[in-house]
Amino acid sequence: MYTLSMLSPRRRHLKTCKHRSSLYLKCKCPLWAIGTLDGAFVRKSLDTRNLEKAVKMIADMEKGILRVNEVGVRDGLERFLADCRARKLSRAILKKYEYVSAELTQAFGNQPLRTVSVDDLRVMREQWTYASSTARKRVEYIRTFFSFCVASGWIQQNPAKGMKPPKVSQSPTLPYSEEEWAKILWALDTYGTIHAQTPKHILRQLKALVLVMRYSGLRVSDAVSLKRERVDASGRLFLYQAKTGNPVQIPLPKIVLQALGDCDEGQPFYFWLGVGTLTTALTHWQGRFQKLFAIAGVSDGHSHRFRDSFAVDLLSLGVSLETVSILLGHTNIATTQKHYAPWVASRQNALEAAVKKTWA
Repeated sequence: MYTLSMLSPRRRHLKTCKHRSSLYLKCKCPLWAIGTLDGAFVRKSLDTRNLEKAVKMIADMEKGILRVNEVGVRDGLERFLADCRARKLSRAILKKYEYVSAELTQAFGNQPLRTVSVDDLRVMREQWTYASSTARKRVEYIRTFFSFCVASGWIQQNPAKGMKPPKVSQSPTLPYSEEEWAKILWALDTYGTIHAQTPKHILRQLKALVLVMRYSGLRVSDAVSLKRERVDASGRLFLYQAKTGNPVQIPLPKIVLQALGDCDEGQPFYFWLGVGTLTTALTHWQGRFQKLFAIAGVSDGHSHRFRDSFAVDLLSLGVSLETVSILLGHTNIATTQKHYAPWVASRQNALEAAVKKTWA
């Protein structure tokens, strides 16, 4: 039996609007669809202020093209983020997904997922001012979200697959040279003289932090949040738990262990009180690093280059790329290959030259 369906657009006036009747449609307040559809009462936000678009959406509802209970972009993003949290993803990854979710919400609101086209995503991308590497990652995150929507049965195809990521020119990783490292060590001893207001315990921590990163390959966030319990009695540093369940540990040289001992005040963390956010602590340490590099005269100094120096030293000594990848905690060896391929080649050249010397 056929049931008459009749929906019509209505305005939901904002407090700042002088109109109050929902039948008044000439303002720019949000539009809703109100009426009956297949005998059921419907009152649904259309998430648009454009009357022409609202009328088309209502027509699609009545034709069955657009389902009343169809999942919108905002709702889909909320469920996607909830799934990410349930999967126990790292806070760093969650934060990136949250940034992308905010951008997609701003661009599409609760517009039905099915109506988002690849061209809509391209228009959004045209507004980006990110660096190429950042934009490339954004495209990956957007693709991941829409893949989740496909797997959930909300849409049939991933519109983000048609977005071409920008071309990124990978700059070769640059470790510190022996000369630069010597200057940094000198700057550590000179820091307190130039910045006399710096507390003594901060000077000890700064030296220990630099040495830990240089000889362990830890990222600055992992180094700043390093707990005392991760360094055992034999001087081995626990890096992380491998997927096999086995711990990944490395020995620390005496110079590092001594520096850690000098700044050990019995607190759970070596370089952070554990009060406030880690982000705030990182900001403070990055500021001290910049002062250190300025004293050393290393214009392109950066905390990540300590990690690069650790990796390149291993490769130069003939350690396999697979082993370096494990020590750096990369989930995929392709990541290690991408960043350190030039140094693998130089290592191979050095090995070949050494073999050729034996021919004479």
